[in-house]
Amino acid sequence: MNKPLILVCNDDGITAPGIRALIEVAEQFGEVIVVAPDKPQSAMGHAITINATLRVHESIAENGRREYACSGTPVDCVKLAVNKLLNGRKPDLLVSGVNHGSNASINVIYSGTMSAAVEGALEGIPSIGFSLLNFSIDADFSGSKIYAAKLIEQALQKPMPEGVCLNVNFPNVEPELIKGIKICRQAKANWDEQFDERKDPSGRTYYWLTGNFRNFDTGTDTDIWALENNFVSVVPVQFDFTAHKSLDYFNSWV
Repeated sequence: MNKPLILVCNDDGITAPGIRALIEVAEQFGEVIVVAPDKPQSAMGHAITINATLRVHESIAENGRREYACSGTPVDCVKLAVNKLLNGRKPDLLVSGVNHGSNASINVIYSGTMSAAVEGALEGIPSIGFSLLNFSIDADFSGSKIYAAKLIEQALQKPMPEGVCLNVNFPNVEPELIKGIKICRQAKANWDEQFDERKDPSGRTYYWLTGNFRNFDTGTDTDIWALENNFVSVVPVQFDFTAHKSLDYFNSWV
């Protein structure tokens, strides 16, 4: 039997340690093809390239794995993979990450990692985005690999609901301290944003976005609670943005 085809993407760039860890896990379960940005593309959201050219550089790993470094965004990578680079083959699974840094709560809106997974779901591909709560280039992905393997195995064995992908975040603790996997809802939180005004060497003003994450949610069923209590958080995410509970209210306007 043919092995499952697993497409691996990310937003930190094709050389990032996180994607290397995810490739290692994915190859335990199937044939892996990597299509990822040739440079960091964090916080790109669902951006696509329409006013510039897209370029792709192919390389072959020692085991024959095909890898493509793309000049575009994470979503560009998925679109190119599905429509061009895979020659008509549809992946059995798309995995994105492992991102260096949290994509829990409101961060999912801005995340290139999760946008790649959402694009996979739009294409009808079972998709999972993985993130570790550690921004360091030297982050330890050993715990992430253990639980990513568990979720990849499940995703290949069981159907995923149409239009849904998974947002998975790993706590930044030693593997033995992780308590397990918790299915969660997205916590109600936001960023208290500030723009730090600075001067460049020529005296011209520029701005640097900073801020503090603020969690307003006291629930024990959220991704933030799970991560603070050393669980792997798993939030089912859908690309249908319709506020279904508000339909009746807005019908009263017309």
